[in-house]
Amino acid sequence: MFSTPRRVLGALPSKLLSQTMARLHPSPPSPAAPVPEALLDVPVCDVSPEDEAAREARAQGLFLARQDRWADLSRALAAADTSRALTPGGTPLTDHLSYGARSDVVLAAEEALADGRGRCKTDRALLDGIMALEAMRQDHRHDPYINLVLAQAHIDLGWAWRGAGDPQALPKLSRHRCAAHFDRAAHLLDPFTEESRTSPALAAARCALLAARHGRTGDIADAYAALIDLAPGNARPFRALGLHLLPSRAGSYAELELEARRTAARTHPTWGAGGYAWVCFDAVVQDPQALAQVDVEFFIDGLKDIVARHPDQAMINMLAAYCAITLRRQPGAAATRDRIAGCASWLIRDHLTELHPLIWAHAAEGFDNNAHVSSTRRFAARGRADGLRAIADQFRDDLDHGLRITFTPEGPVVARSA
Repeated sequence: MFSTPRRVLGALPSKLLSQTMARLHPSPPSPAAPVPEALLDVPVCDVSPEDEAAREARAQGLFLARQDRWADLSRALAAADTSRALTPGGTPLTDHLSYGARSDVVLAAEEALADGRGRCKTDRALLDGIMALEAMRQDHRHDPYINLVLAQAHIDLGWAWRGAGDPQALPKLSRHRCAAHFDRAAHLLDPFTEESRTSPALAAARCALLAARHGRTGDIADAYAALIDLAPGNARPFRALGLHLLPSRAGSYAELELEARRTAARTHPTWGAGGYAWVCFDAVVQDPQALAQVDVEFFIDGLKDIVARHPDQAMINMLAAYCAITLRRQPGAAATRDRIAGCASWLIRDHLTELHPLIWAHAAEGFDNNAHVSSTRRFAARGRADGLRAIADQFRDDLDHGLRITFTPEGPVVARSA
């Protein structure tokens, strides 16, 4: 610590001198009153069942690929696809198995593009991995699941070349490479059109490709409707459909509203009104006008129906974080935003029993799967702080009076602090 020279202090007036010395050498602080969060007793789930299931499935896919056990990988994908297996958080198991199998290739290419090496046409990190997958496919050219993994790798690389900016502003090489990867993915999936009518994994890849290539709104809506009907318990296609129906992509606000209502009607046995909420879930975060036009009563009824059908803590944390963090940070449509964000109160008070920090951290990023996370530990710590703050806000009066809030499996208990 730097000290202040005495000759400078000696020239100061006595009152100012005493103030300066107090700042430089403060008295030991008196014991501070507990901050509100210190009166919260909330079980924290640092590694959720969803995290564990996702990690295990990705590790299995990666292991089988590195061991060249492609036939075993195909059987694992087929079994998960046929059974519609989902992780505890509702993600298809096929997504994680396939990503694990292609992750070495995709991550190497993304790293090369991120540091600029990928601008070189001969960069080996971009070519060797995907060409190795292409060579492997020659022995499995009639296997739909091996073709699926390769097609998804091409889609990933296409997005890596495109990036998050305006496609029209890309350099010529990037546009060419992006289009070439999407074209190759389409060529790989085309022979399995008939299989995609019964396979959620293949249908999802076709939807992803159609959306990536900016297909017509009607085609995208029909493709996602078919996928949702195959696996209505998977909420991801609902959310993706809503995003792709925004005017900034391929649709309009009228089409978004129409498809949200149609989807809710078709999936009512599974989600009740939740189908409407799921289709609008990410769209209203991305577009203030979509938020302004959403049927707020229908949306809130949807949240309640989702909780009634899936009251697990991963879901409760996601919905509560969405309302308390994600929506609160959106501009415009204040009245609608505040109505939906206010649902955080009953979600936390009536349904939350434990905190999942990573979910809250992702909520602060708008649930952007492409968000860069340099440190998982810091990312989780930020989510934990955000979650505790949001919970404290719901019990502010009790906490300000020194009451302690303890979360139990039956719900929060308010009592005097010891």
